[in-house]
Amino acid sequence: MAKKYWLMKTEPSSYSITDLANEKKQTTCWDGVRNYQARNFMRDEMKIGDSVLLYHSNAKPPAVVGTAVIVRESYPDFTAWDKNSKYFDPKSSQTEPRWFMVDIQLDQTFAEPIALDALREVKALDDMVLLQKGSRLSVQPVRKKEFDTILKLAGRKK
Repeated sequence: MAKKYWLMKTEPSSYSITDLANEKKQTTCWDGVRNYQARNFMRDEMKIGDSVLLYHSNAKPPAVVGTAVIVRESYPDFTAWDKNSKYFDPKSSQTEPRWFMVDIQLDQTFAEPIALDALREVKALDDMVLLQKGSRLSVQPVRKKEFDTILKLAGRKK
């Protein structure tokens, strides 16, 4: 299968790229996704080696802050079974999991975040899901040309 590209949103007050950089092996599980379309992307389409743009939402300004790589394909999101977790879902069980997660590993942190307003000014990104009106998915596909354009904006190589 061909490599795919993704954008994953996180609120930096909850979990930032700096938090990921400080993790052992700079790796974490991407848990707590509670949208079916985003879950389906993670469960059905994300594969080891796929590239991810990390995006700080609910930030000033919202921005792409770096990249990561999928290092473990989907498995049940165990936070859904933890009654003390904010992601608890009584309809999910170990025998019939409703929610899934993947593991990501930090690839690079951009020297300067690329703000949402700056992305909107780039013609090559006009069709990017992130920039479409009403787009709120926390996990979304990105085209290779969009991924490469953002790397170029960040001064990074493909």
